[in-house]
Amino acid sequence: MGLKFRDIASAHEIKLNELKGKTVALDAANTIYQFLTSIRQMDGTPLMDHNGNITSHFSGILYRTSSLVDKGIKPVYVFDGKPHLLKKNTQTDRRQIREEAEIKWKEAIDEGRIEDARKFAVRSSRMSSGIVEGSKTLLELMGIPYIQAKSEGEAQASFMVEKGDAWIVASQDYDCLLFGAPRMLKNIAVRGPRSRLEIIYLNEVLEENGLTREQLIDVAILVGTDFNQGIKGVGAKKGRNLVKKHGDVYSVLKHLKTDMDVDPQEVRDIFLDHDFIEDYEVKWDKPDRDGLIDFLCEKHDFSVDRVVGALDKLKKLNPAQKSLEQWFG
Repeated sequence: MGLKFRDIASAHEIKLNELKGKTVALDAANTIYQFLTSIRQMDGTPLMDHNGNITSHFSGILYRTSSLVDKGIKPVYVFDGKPHLLKKNTQTDRRQIREEAEIKWKEAIDEGRIEDARKFAVRSSRMSSGIVEGSKTLLELMGIPYIQAKSEGEAQASFMVEKGDAWIVASQDYDCLLFGAPRMLKNIAVRGPRSRLEIIYLNEVLEENGLTREQLIDVAILVGTDFNQGIKGVGAKKGRNLVKKHGDVYSVLKHLKTDMDVDPQEVRDIFLDHDFIEDYEVKWDKPDRDGLIDFLCEKHDFSVDRVVGALDKLKKLNPAQKSLEQWFG
């Protein structure tokens, strides 16, 4: 569902060229989902190859990622691991929403309601295991590193930024802030004239709202996260005001004379004491030209010329090899 924090999290516009030379940790699930929802035909049908396999995510990963590299940005994707048990209800709700949207999408197509069809098609997007594994294969062929998190990819990406192995987390979900990411980037997968790249700073959010990170997490718990249902009628601003007045989520619940579906401490622990992979490696390799052409063009009907164009951009992201060539050249 995504944490609804826009009302209390100030965002600043940033240009891609301001990220030159910086490593960006992309929340893979979030980013690829954006590609799946946005890269579609007019009636909402995703891009597919001759065998009916969805290729919208391949298109997004190849062209958007190579474009970032062309701007001097160093991307690394971070994939989700095993979801927390408390996320089960959220996943069930999302699955139901997708299934209902798919039915409405097909009805709209049959009735010729193209605009409605695309709207429902976007809501029906899903991340299958095949899409995830195919994405990893493509990244390997492109020479782009990815990290497999133990659980939440956003948590792993946030840890990487805190550690200094990445400069910013790219995601649409404000959960990054709760996981402790000092900086988060929104809309990196969005293209077009209306796209607005935004940066949000954790310290600024805390200072502007007069909250500690622990209190920000308590606000999120009241609003509702992927791990718990919020309190009906409590949005970000009301939740902030309640936590500032009463101190913490337990005092707020006592004041409201209500309870929650889970112990708030369990949700706190997810954000404050998450399990990370610490022995990861972030290394950009030379793209596999023949492998990419075979995978994308021979198997999935991509244009050779366009793939070669993306390859030319990806070659810019291999500084170690370039320096060796210059040294021995």
